[in-house]
Amino acid sequence: MIDYSREVLDNGLTLIHHHDKTTPFVIVNTLYKVGAKHEDEHRTGFAHLFEHLMFSGSKHFADFDKPLQEAGGENNAFTNNDYTNYYDMVPAVNVEIPMCLEADRMVNLNINKKSLDVQRKVVCEEFKENYINQPYGNVWHILREMVYEKHPYRWPTIGKELKHVEDATLEDVKAFYSKYYQPSNAILVLAGNIEKEQASTLAKTYFGELTGSAVEKRIFEEPEQTMAKEKTVYEDVPLNAVYVAFKICDRLHPDYYASDVTSDILSNGTSSRLHQKLVKEEKAFVEIDAYITSSDDIGMFVVEGKITDGIELQKATDLIWAELKKMQEEKVNESELQKCKNKMLTYMNFSEASLLNRAISLAYYELLGNANLINEEEEQYDAVSAEHIQQFAQKTFTKERSNTLFYLKKESK
Repeated sequence: MIDYSREVLDNGLTLIHHHDKTTPFVIVNTLYKVGAKHEDEHRTGFAHLFEHLMFSGSKHFADFDKPLQEAGGENNAFTNNDYTNYYDMVPAVNVEIPMCLEADRMVNLNINKKSLDVQRKVVCEEFKENYINQPYGNVWHILREMVYEKHPYRWPTIGKELKHVEDATLEDVKAFYSKYYQPSNAILVLAGNIEKEQASTLAKTYFGELTGSAVEKRIFEEPEQTMAKEKTVYEDVPLNAVYVAFKICDRLHPDYYASDVTSDILSNGTSSRLHQKLVKEEKAFVEIDAYITSSDDIGMFVVEGKITDGIELQKATDLIWAELKKMQEEKVNESELQKCKNKMLTYMNFSEASLLNRAISLAYYELLGNANLINEEEEQYDAVSAEHIQQFAQKTFTKERSNTLFYLKKESK
């Protein structure tokens, strides 16, 4: 059981405190409720751009990293489609350093032509390196556009196209910051060797006087898919690949846990079904994987595989569907299910041993509306039954709900 407390400041900032006296450190984790899905479809990539801009210094601190490093700390950040997360880890005696830094950049970030030009260049290079010049790099741009019709999950975190970041103006960026980087749109987690009273006092001291406007919560809609979609692209890649994707439920739906367990039964480890049948026995794939996106809203269940040279595309695809059909027609046996659960629960327990992971998880679960999921999810996974998995497979793995991307070598054309 992970103990925590929750408090909402007068300005709307949510504070989560978790005490762990066994560590000499404190984690200061700040989650902003802004991800790629909150962007304008003609100005994408801004959430990720801000992950970089937030390290450009603020009104009272020209350099964010230096004072933190001098305090014996370290920091990092990440962005996804649903939120942006920043974390700092420092010796407990120096906890006020990151508190000062985070509070100042929440409302006093240095946004000027120089900082924008520098960070825009970094982000554009990342876009080119990982999504344009990388083999299979644009898969998620293509696949998301296939799967989602209306939801802003249609583009990945890096952005819909490079031009959006290249053309970002100072006014665009300032407007994005002003709208989303607000106390009321943030979740602050203080975890580690810090008492509850001290955490509350520090939060009020450094963040309590910050002001901002409320951020309206957006509701995103996405229609049911009723017709199968297929697309074929030819690129300079070493192996043909196939991606079969399905829409699944949101993160809080009971089916989420069944979907996650199903993906692990199919592909977690060399003893998994897809590896044993399609890689080891049939030798039709060099590698194959099944996974879910764990999105807050409508998620994705994806099966992707690199096809062995000489294997026909149709045969490879049929083999994937045969395994999915087996999930629909036959209940998973209890020993296979329990083995999968044991792996998952071991990973979860191992992950929770990390103070940083606990802090990030508390922030994320609070974003979902229930921080106590950190204590409830193990039970949710353990409750997944063979019947539930079969029902999930029957509902999800249908042709009319499928989106198939054939990503082929140019010479195959």
